[in-house]
Amino acid sequence: MAILSEVATEVLIPLAAAVGIAFAVAQWVLVSRVKLAPSSGRDKDVLAESLIEEEEGLNDHNVVVRCAEIQCAIAEGATSFLFTEYRYVGAFMCVFAAVIFVFLGSVDGFSTQSRPCAYSEGKQCKPALFNAVFSTVAFLLGAATSVVSGFLGMKVATYANARTTLEARKGVGRAFVTAFRSGAVMGFLLASSGLLVLYVAINLFKLYYGDDWEGLFESITGYGLGGSSMALFGRVGGGIYTKAADVGADLVGKVERNIPEDDPRNPAVIADNVGDNVGDIAGMGSDLFGSYAESSCAALVVASISSFGVSHDFTGMCYPLLVSSVGIVVCLVTTLFATDFFEIKDVKQIEPALKKQLIISTALMTAGIALITWLALPANFTIFNFGEQKEVSNWGLFLCVAIGLWAGLIIGYVTEYYTSNAYSPVQDVADACRTGAATNVIFGLALGYKSVIIPIFSIAVGIYVSFTVAAMYGIAVAALGMLSTIATGLSIDAYGPISDNAGGIAEMAGMSHRIRERTDALDAAGNTTAAIGKGFAIGSAALVSLALFGAFVSRAGVKVVDVLSPKVIIGLVTGAMLPYWFSAMTMKSVGRAALEMVEEVRRQFATIPGLMEGTGKPDYARCVKISTDASIRQMVPPGALVMLTPLVVGTLLGVHTLAGVLAGALVSGVQVAISASNTGGAWDNAKKYIEAGASEHARSLGPKGSDCHKAAVIGDTIGDPLKDTSGPSLNILIKLMAVESLVFAPFFAAHGGILFKLF
Repeated sequence: MAILSEVATEVLIPLAAAVGIAFAVAQWVLVSRVKLAPSSGRDKDVLAESLIEEEEGLNDHNVVVRCAEIQCAIAEGATSFLFTEYRYVGAFMCVFAAVIFVFLGSVDGFSTQSRPCAYSEGKQCKPALFNAVFSTVAFLLGAATSVVSGFLGMKVATYANARTTLEARKGVGRAFVTAFRSGAVMGFLLASSGLLVLYVAINLFKLYYGDDWEGLFESITGYGLGGSSMALFGRVGGGIYTKAADVGADLVGKVERNIPEDDPRNPAVIADNVGDNVGDIAGMGSDLFGSYAESSCAALVVASISSFGVSHDFTGMCYPLLVSSVGIVVCLVTTLFATDFFEIKDVKQIEPALKKQLIISTALMTAGIALITWLALPANFTIFNFGEQKEVSNWGLFLCVAIGLWAGLIIGYVTEYYTSNAYSPVQDVADACRTGAATNVIFGLALGYKSVIIPIFSIAVGIYVSFTVAAMYGIAVAALGMLSTIATGLSIDAYGPISDNAGGIAEMAGMSHRIRERTDALDAAGNTTAAIGKGFAIGSAALVSLALFGAFVSRAGVKVVDVLSPKVIIGLVTGAMLPYWFSAMTMKSVGRAALEMVEEVRRQFATIPGLMEGTGKPDYARCVKISTDASIRQMVPPGALVMLTPLVVGTLLGVHTLAGVLAGALVSGVQVAISASNTGGAWDNAKKYIEAGASEHARSLGPKGSDCHKAAVIGDTIGDPLKDTSGPSLNILIKLMAVESLVFAPFFAAHGGILFKLF
């Protein structure tokens, strides 16, 4: 028996979620104290601060007003885009919800009669029709939670960007704390709300299902499907939006017109800053929420047909949720190290402070996992393993979660090594710019391919150990371990775009070079940590999709996936092709949208009198509209490819071929995603290395506007869709197809393989 009682479990999980939400609100209140208006000087403290700023020549009221105007324009553009995107995606989700109900309801011909349980002999389970109803409800619930999480993250980011700029006038430490607290609002809101909604859904579903935990947790998988479906469209749509604007702004502004990044004369600059929020904030938030929901659902499905489910051990069943609860508390303590316990006094302390967040949270979480494992699990229990029950100890499960946690840290640091300009790989890419864009591209591609090696070995070791110890449940909780510090990871991720926007606002508002140096330092650290975040997302996606794959083959009644079977082989080769097809679609979508943006920016420079001289005003709204229209139009085909593939393959070719498709997509998708993300990140930071000119080597490659710098900008524009559209979206592809297959597994098992039955 576990030490932690069922009553304690029922209190602890929602309490942790409530604490996380309260902490997010507290951080938002602290950020809101930075006033986005010129100081009146009425208050003595404000007056003293104002006099200090005047001495430094920084207290220009017009600058403050300009910051507020720019922030308003960015917020309006981001809100408008998300509302437009959610309107289209909402219609698609309603249609897909109907598909879920029809497919799952037809498993037993829409019968309302109870049916024999698949894994509990002699017991009767709830009708398939009601599983269809609850799966549909869970799907809509997951989609709604994903939408709200992404939208709130975007609102907080657009609220905080100008405030970070204004705080940079008073020192880099103040600006860092504002940006990081704003990121923490999103991180804790998403992690806590995701946990709370899932826990409430389980308890509400339990009112109907009673002791039919097999059906209960089968229905809950719809929650992960809903979250990941919204994440796909958010990632693809937001990625196309931001990269169309970014490429257009860079190619015309930097390369052709030789003006600085975020120069207010550039018509695409507002669209570029809007894109940071809808792509890197809302998209990333939905992506990691989907990973969390899916890993939780995979663990719950496997546990429901193991000893936890058979003996109705609620505390043992909720072990994945308890791990996430401890994670929220650990991340809360970790955040205080960045915002309260230590003070940033110099730009060189920013990146180490962010990386310490990862180390501290991982170390504390290891202890937290050990504690909750000891409290929540019996000394020995059984886990379902492809038709038989495997004996597992609680400390074996601790090892599985811990290995996922530390594998994530390794992947993060390898990603940093290959994408930070503090190390030789990116410096070599920058050096290759001496001979032009071609050699820059060659070196960048080679770096991306090489960067795959260690992360894949880390994932492979994690898979082997976890599966050996606790079968597919071990892999599921290893994925959850990697995501257990999601609040800290998301805080660091959101910090990056907020700092990027802060730098853009400083440039557009005409602030001094000294302020821009501070915001550039914040942004440079954010670029590296954003790459680390993408590494986490891809690594966790690999483990999540493998866990979902195991749950799928279990639910579909597949005992062996034989790679020598022709049905499986055709699935493997087709699945391995899908990431390339998907990448081609997203890359071409960015290319088309960027082409339209480049032509518009060129047109405005050519036709608006005085634009280059700074006396004419660019038409920012036109560029925002181009990005919005292009992203909405272009996100549908890639999304349809991912959503329809499992349905078509499972229905026409059956569960064995679909198992092959999932395995093939997982194997090739992870490699392509890591390579694309790291290549793009390296090109971006190679450009920033030359621009910063912080070393003798960097100064020999510059300055801005030189042929070497222009070659670096071209590499960066090629890498933009790789690191911010195709690469991050691929991890959603492999997760989404796996969770969709799991949700529809009963239908595929009962009615799939139509073509093989006919011939």
